[in-house]
Amino acid sequence: MPLQLQIDGRAITDMDSFYAEMNRVFMEGEDWQLGSSLDALDDLLYGGYGALRGHATATVAWRDAELSRVALGMDATCTWLQAKLQQPGTFSADVIRRQLDALERGEGQTYFEIVMEIFASHPRITLRLE
Repeated sequence: MPLQLQIDGRAITDMDSFYAEMNRVFMEGEDWQLGSSLDALDDLLYGGYGALRGHATATVAWRDAELSRVALGMDATCTWLQAKLQQPGTFSADVIRRQLDALERGEGQTYFEIVMEIFASHPRITLRLE
């Protein structure tokens, strides 16, 4: 039987609380915390530590996912991208501006959609949005 985990979408009101919830759910038993990074989230979902250690498969129920979709939606994504623009030389300003333009046109991915894409790239994890 696969490991059963549950994300509380009511606990997610912004990106900081999103990562706090990921740490609560996935980092049980670890003496360190997942950083606020999509790459770190992707690495986490490969398993090997935390709640996923030793489990071939897992089912994750994301309760109140619609609340998380809103919290990690367009406004939060724009704020996240604009913060990257404040770090010259760290991120490609041209790429970020294109991402912001796409969001404004309604064509870009929100942070929530990027998170969904990351979960989908891990076939051993079944994600149920509830």
